[in-house]
Amino acid sequence: MFDLDKIQEIWITITRNRVRSFLTAFGVFWGIFTLVVMIGSGDGLERGVMKGVRGFATNSCFFGSAPTAIPYRGFQKGRNWDIRNKDMKILLDSIPEIKFLSPVLWGQTTNNNIVYDDQSATFHVKGLYPNYAQVETQQLFYGRFINDIDIEKKRKVCVIGKKVYDRMFLKRDNPIRQNIRVNGVLYKIVGVTSGMSDISIGDKIESSVLLPFTTLQQINNQGDIIHFMAAISKDSIRANYIENRVKQVLKSANHIHPDDYKAVWSFNMEKEYTMYMNLFNGVSILIWIVGLGTLVAGIVGVCNIMLITVKERTREIGVRRAIGAKPRKIINQIMWESIVLTLISGICGLCVGVYALHIADLVWVQKQENMFILHPMITFRIGIASLFILMISGILAGIIPAMRALNIKAIDAIREE
Repeated sequence: MFDLDKIQEIWITITRNRVRSFLTAFGVFWGIFTLVVMIGSGDGLERGVMKGVRGFATNSCFFGSAPTAIPYRGFQKGRNWDIRNKDMKILLDSIPEIKFLSPVLWGQTTNNNIVYDDQSATFHVKGLYPNYAQVETQQLFYGRFINDIDIEKKRKVCVIGKKVYDRMFLKRDNPIRQNIRVNGVLYKIVGVTSGMSDISIGDKIESSVLLPFTTLQQINNQGDIIHFMAAISKDSIRANYIENRVKQVLKSANHIHPDDYKAVWSFNMEKEYTMYMNLFNGVSILIWIVGLGTLVAGIVGVCNIMLITVKERTREIGVRRAIGAKPRKIINQIMWESIVLTLISGICGLCVGVYALHIADLVWVQKQENMFILHPMITFRIGIASLFILMISGILAGIIPAMRALNIKAIDAIREE
């Protein structure tokens, strides 16, 4: 009554098609999953690294003095020299492209140099100008930052870093107007601050006690020496120009050979920022190439499975053409099968990729304080772009099989039979 051999043959065909369809769908799934995870990880890497420079002026440069490397005008090689107050005026008069110029001075850092009440600890001491907040954005927790009156009147006031506050004020009470001893001298606390950047030129703000520059310069009793200075260029001026001009002016004002490359050290934040951006652009391009390459491999698989499907359905398609089926219906059927297979597998890959990034953020990244990868995720724009790519890929994967199906004639169906 039943042809068992025929039933077995049909079952094997169905099973084989299911396996082929699953493997093809998995290729698209894996392609979009890989693309999403790589893009999310790349964005997380960029977010983590750029967090370190957030709040730091990207058009800033730092300068300091170093022993000379070339003898000049009677001065021997290896001469030590210092940047002084007069150099600031010369720089501002000679280089109008400088927007802000902020000198920095180091104070003594001895054991237990910071004392408050019965607490003592060792922290760094810096002398700053108010405009240093333009170089490194400050996050104030209490009070204010150093102001111009502090500089003019050489006030004995200080701004302490957040870590200094946490260490010295165990009860977490308001420290404003409290007296704290710094290197044996009493200062009145006017603020608690923390830098918003992970970059530190010397020592981090949150681990330092900040004094008015003029006050520390007087207490250090080192004359008008400046240990190093920070310069910010005007908005339309490149920091590279400021860096070169400052070096030229400092060398000229301090009898240093113009070609002496060691006498003035510098750090150009704009160069570092540009290097990071070029790196991330390269990583992004590489991610898209690898991800799209993996996705294309899945799309080729969809095209192949649809060609096989058309080959196996030659008789059905030929008969439909013979009884009057329009070419548009044949093409639509093949195209929609290709698009649906691609979209379903691709959307699954997209959802699983987004969920994998979310799990990685919760389980791995957020438990690490100094991770380079911060909150890996894809934007809504990338998600929409992925769906658009899937749609286009499904259409492209179905074009060749649809054209093959359109060329099937009734006589081919009879010959196939």
